[in-house]
Amino acid sequence: MSNMPVIPFSTTLFVRDTCLCLHAQRAARALARRFDAALKPAGLTNGQFSLLMSLNRPEPPPMGPVAQLLAMDRTTLTAALKPLQKRGLVSVEPDPKDKRGKRLRLTEEGLAVLVRALPIWTQTHVEVEAQIASGDADRLRQDLIDLG
Repeated sequence: MSNMPVIPFSTTLFVRDTCLCLHAQRAARALARRFDAALKPAGLTNGQFSLLMSLNRPEPPPMGPVAQLLAMDRTTLTAALKPLQKRGLVSVEPDPKDKRGKRLRLTEEGLAVLVRALPIWTQTHVEVEAQIASGDADRLRQDLIDLG
């Protein structure tokens, strides 16, 4: 007989039913699939939409704040930018204030794609908020922001 520790199956069921991390991951994946499907006609994934929208600023932002907003490291951001650069939606330019830094610019083509995608995002967002059982999307949003 093994001396390996045993975790009762009831514990497995408890973790399955109560784990905030698991439920947040499941919800995030479901939302990502839904927004990916909705945004496909605009030629974007939900992540690309968020990235392009994060660049819609009066001045091209440095990579650091964009990575922080999107909760990703610079390496992941660089990889996410490559297909958008290739499509001409984003340009990566030297930072005039920091020769080692880069600024991210939304191109005219990138803005045009965002203009097409925004009504799709808006409609999908309305539909998702209507499905929140408590009816309190603002509370859920604030709770998620507080956890982030």
